[in-house]
Amino acid sequence: MDKNFQEEQFTGIIKFTPPLYKQRYQFIKDLVGKYKPKKVADLGCADCTLLWMLKFCSCIEVLAGLDICASVMKEKMHRLSPLPGDYLQPAERSLTVTLHHGSVAHKDPCMLGFDLVTCIELIEHLEQSELKKFPEVVFGFMAPSIVVISTPNSEFNPLLPGVTLFRHPDHKFEWNRVQFQSWALETARHYDYSVEFTGVGQPPTGMENVGFCTQIGVFIRKYPQTSESAQSEKPTEAVYKMVFKAVYPSLKDEKYLQNAVVSEVIFTAQIIKQSLLDCLMSEHEECNDDPTERKSKLQPSMNCFSEDLGKLVVEKSMEPFVDGSVVYIPLTTIFSFPKVNRLCGTFEKLCKLIAGKVALSSDGSAVMFNTGHENEEN
Repeated sequence: MDKNFQEEQFTGIIKFTPPLYKQRYQFIKDLVGKYKPKKVADLGCADCTLLWMLKFCSCIEVLAGLDICASVMKEKMHRLSPLPGDYLQPAERSLTVTLHHGSVAHKDPCMLGFDLVTCIELIEHLEQSELKKFPEVVFGFMAPSIVVISTPNSEFNPLLPGVTLFRHPDHKFEWNRVQFQSWALETARHYDYSVEFTGVGQPPTGMENVGFCTQIGVFIRKYPQTSESAQSEKPTEAVYKMVFKAVYPSLKDEKYLQNAVVSEVIFTAQIIKQSLLDCLMSEHEECNDDPTERKSKLQPSMNCFSEDLGKLVVEKSMEPFVDGSVVYIPLTTIFSFPKVNRLCGTFEKLCKLIAGKVALSSDGSAVMFNTGHENEEN
């Protein structure tokens, strides 16, 4: 069942802009922007919409979703797969996304080591026995640095047309602010977290006393986990079933980094080559001399190149040159270009990555191109 669709039916008269579910997701995105977590788990991920939004956050390297209903996850999980563009232009960060079928009342080692755990509109779906186990699983076992829990504020319900008891037929309870805050404060105290309360979904003017439509608790762990506490009573047996896994292409992978570097080297060398040939065509008509009689090492003048390119080439004395029908572009010149430099880091790394992938001079110091259009493919 689509929780967002159900919710929109009930909040149709009270207009939330953006829609309430989007406000909850934006709250999480803002929190990610503030704390920059690398590993995020969404418990009760349902149709994976939040995970899909979070995969675009550049700080996140691991995303995991958990839900008791595998069919709901499987319906939309394809959105979490890499797109063709992700392979054409791999990101600098690594990203792994996994989805798991299981209950938040059970402990599984695959959920250890996360910086942020989100539980958006989850706890009200739990049976009493599950809710009792929930704090130990999330705060005691998983013990992330930050936990975000959102749940309906029952004080807002009289303002929602069509709501007689609960907002969703699967809800087992809905707490008012005092009930939620009492539970949250006791949980935070027991597991050494602090908690701040806020929410999304502003009430209508004049009805501010009912509070937010969705109440939110943000839990921050007070003390870093010690190695002893991190290892104590951590089961090694997996109880969740993985239903999806995607590993995105990344420049941290040598294969993708090599492809990116080779492409950038060829692109940069082609620009330098064309600039040189255009210059020689206009300024050095004598280049038609027989190349077998002498080596035509023709140095371009400063105005042959764009301002930036000329500065790089002339200042560093790394001029490209033509010898017969071959253009030579020194690797040191190519390495001086910011994007190549950033990709490789060191000149040695550049040489290693392009070895065997780009046509080089006999001493390996320069990229070679034919002055014509033939034989330019590498």
